Amino acid sequence: MNATLLERGPSPFLAGFRLADVTVGTGVTLRAAVGGDGPPLLLLHGHPQTHVTWRKIAPALARRFTVVAADLRGYGDSAKPESDADHSPYSKRAMALDLVLLMRALGHGRFAVAGHDRGGRVAHRMALDHADAVTRLALLDVAPTATMYALTNQEFATRYFWWFFLIQPAPLPERLIAADPEFFLRSHIDRQNKIAGATEPAAFAEYLRCYRDPATRHAICEDYRAAATIDLAHDAADAHRRVTAPLLALWGAHGTVGQLYDVLATWREKADDVRGRALDCGHTLQEERPDQVLAAFLDFFA
Repeated sequence: MNATLLERGPSPFLAGFRLADVTVGTGVTLRAAVGGDGPPLLLLHGHPQTHVTWRKIAPALARRFTVVAADLRGYGDSAKPESDADHSPYSKRAMALDLVLLMRALGHGRFAVAGHDRGGRVAHRMALDHADAVTRLALLDVAPTATMYALTNQEFATRYFWWFFLIQPAPLPERLIAADPEFFLRSHIDRQNKIAGATEPAAFAEYLRCYRDPATRHAICEDYRAAATIDLAHDAADAHRRVTAPLLALWGAHGTVGQLYDVLATWREKADDVRGRALDCGHTLQEERPDQVLAAFLDFFA
């Protein structure tokens, strides 16, 4: 299938960006905000956000780069394809392929990528499966998925309970969250952010708009189910492979990842060229410390 692009007008959250729905070769339609001029840079959000999470830094990045901020499949205004018994449609391999095809459709065969949270896990898989496409890789507040599962203890399971709640067989988590999506979303964001007000009311309302969709909630659960099953199988099969692109790791000093793991050490087990540091915040660096993330990105991606 050839890619098709449908313009959706200016972005209400990313100043100077335009929205588009791009149907890529996998048959999945992805929502993307595109802006700027220069070397291409792909930005990938995490859970429970959408591409809107980059609103504080994308306009400044667009002065130096052609920035593409996309909603992962299943999230935001991207398509929510049907899943299957092994959750493969929501594997990070499937998500990564979507995004490589998206960038090709926009004219970018090689590009840099930054991913936060789930987007970081997609970016990690992309750098393995599509090493010829990824020039540089920035990962925000993640350690490798397989490492985090392998080192699970009571403290991690308590702090990141949704890793174990959302993977329960359908429709258990979907129906429980449906009872009060706003409460679940607010609790999740407030638990992870350590700087009050970092997710302002308009951004929260946008995340909630998407979270109220039952198809989104099911897709999110499938994303996590894939992470605990088929993604681990892919990681095990590729345990001998390493990321060759330069890798920047940033994490929140007051978040779970930063407090429970030696983040640089975990990525040096997976990649050849790793650098990075902690920021004085919680999980959502690009919303809590946008100026510091922007400065790190400008230095690393330049």
